Amino acid sequence: MSNAARLAKLVRLAAKHSGLGLSAAKGDPEFLVDADPADLTPGRPDELAGELEELGPTFVKLGQLMSTRYDLLPPAYSEALGRLQDGVEPFDAAEARQIIEYELGAPVSTLFTEFDDTPLASASLGQVHRGITRSGRDVVVKVQRPGVREQVRDDMELLSSLAGLVDQTKAGQRVGTAAMLAHFRRSLADELDYRKEASNLERFGALTADEKLIAVPAPLRDYSTSRVLTMERVVGRKVTDIGPLGLMDLDGPELADALFRFTLTTLLSEGLLHADPHPGNLLVNDQGQVAIIDLGMVATIPRRVQSRLIKLLLAVAEGDGEGAAVVLAGMGHPLDDYDAAAFRDDVSHLVSGTVALGAELQAGSVLVELARMSGAHGLRPPAEMSMVGKALLNLDQATQHLDPDFVPVDAIAEHLPRVLVTSMAPTPATVATSALETKEFVQDLPRRANRIMDQLTEGELALRVHAIDEDRVLRQGQKWVNRLTTGIVLAAITVAAALMMGVEGGPRLFGYPAVAMLFFLMAAITGFGLVISIFLTDRRVARRAKHSEDRRDRIPGA
Repeated sequence: MSNAARLAKLVRLAAKHSGLGLSAAKGDPEFLVDADPADLTPGRPDELAGELEELGPTFVKLGQLMSTRYDLLPPAYSEALGRLQDGVEPFDAAEARQIIEYELGAPVSTLFTEFDDTPLASASLGQVHRGITRSGRDVVVKVQRPGVREQVRDDMELLSSLAGLVDQTKAGQRVGTAAMLAHFRRSLADELDYRKEASNLERFGALTADEKLIAVPAPLRDYSTSRVLTMERVVGRKVTDIGPLGLMDLDGPELADALFRFTLTTLLSEGLLHADPHPGNLLVNDQGQVAIIDLGMVATIPRRVQSRLIKLLLAVAEGDGEGAAVVLAGMGHPLDDYDAAAFRDDVSHLVSGTVALGAELQAGSVLVELARMSGAHGLRPPAEMSMVGKALLNLDQATQHLDPDFVPVDAIAEHLPRVLVTSMAPTPATVATSALETKEFVQDLPRRANRIMDQLTEGELALRVHAIDEDRVLRQGQKWVNRLTTGIVLAAITVAAALMMGVEGGPRLFGYPAVAMLFFLMAAITGFGLVISIFLTDRRVARRAKHSEDRRDRIPGA
């Protein structure tokens, strides 16, 4: 399929599932003129998932990312896209061997004593083979699919072209298409570089060094490149595949608690999130541990988001709806239709009722519902919050299977204090940064103090406070007082003229006392002039305000 045909298909797909209402009658691009009307009628969520799978790996990954945007998509779409699987037919083993030999610089027979040509699993970006190294280590080898990088690059160019069209719609502006596409591009680039996944395995492995119930396979750096990743093979079963009899041989509550605690610690203390902890990536190995595999999707959570997530989780654990609403409002980006009062009321109602659910409460579902509620009230939550919600939602499946009585709120209340202590512990980097800042402060303090004292002694010290423009307020106040005074004087003249109408003597004009008519005429002319002046001044002020607002809108970041 040519790029033009794929772009046309994407536009029709967007029109079909986003309510854009595209049609040839409205002068749309030429490729819509001969479009089947069925392509432009509203579609179903499951149809969208199937159509994305047909478009290839880039769009499967995009659908998986969109499934976390609970603030934008209806629940049916989030659920359908969340089920997207990127499993495809495996590519030929001869190509896999060729890639391994090219990347590692040696024949497969030299690198491995055994290498299984039948892949253990196959996905849109790569496939996994089992092997045994010359040193006897049982490993799995992930090999990147041939040509996938080039295909992703072309697809990203198409998406960039489509983003320009979508951004012109109200729906596109609400989504923030450019920012979402930039985030997606970075995420996909990380997944295509297996060296980053190897680093993730090492980082998580170091974090599990003191964990008795959590394990992460170690990568083999000498056998890994950007397109080939070799790691220890984990022998085990998916957490959700273990039946009641199998759970009797395990300490399910301990495993569930350890898994939840480890996730909280890595997220809120280290700023790392395994963004795809679905049950297929959580195995119970022969040692009775939960092994975390497939760390290609690891998100880094900024410190500012970490601290706010801690506050949010604490508010949820305590049933503090008002506190949760305040934290969410500070995290999100308000849109034009943001309703702060309604948002606060709904969040308070949701959070306040969570504690009573006990074991039925799922931490991930609460965060997902909060993200969805934010979008409904015109508040765009940070992308990291939706990712955390999706990760915890997947994690809930594993913990509830291991321990049906597991209460996430109780676990949060129990473990968060320790997480806080860990996150506040100084690191060599933070100590060095603080020391440098202290050194600069101490060095500059005498010079700055002397300068302040000199200015104070010479009477040249000036304090500039950016609060309100006092001069402008005084000028406006003077105008209001002048208008009010003029109105009172005109009213007095009018009343005086009315009283003088009863005077019998003196000259008369049109049968009325001339002096009274003169006062009436003066009051009318002056009053009419005052009204015209007020009207023109208000119009001029309104134009200036609109001009200033337009300038701010044109300035990025204003």
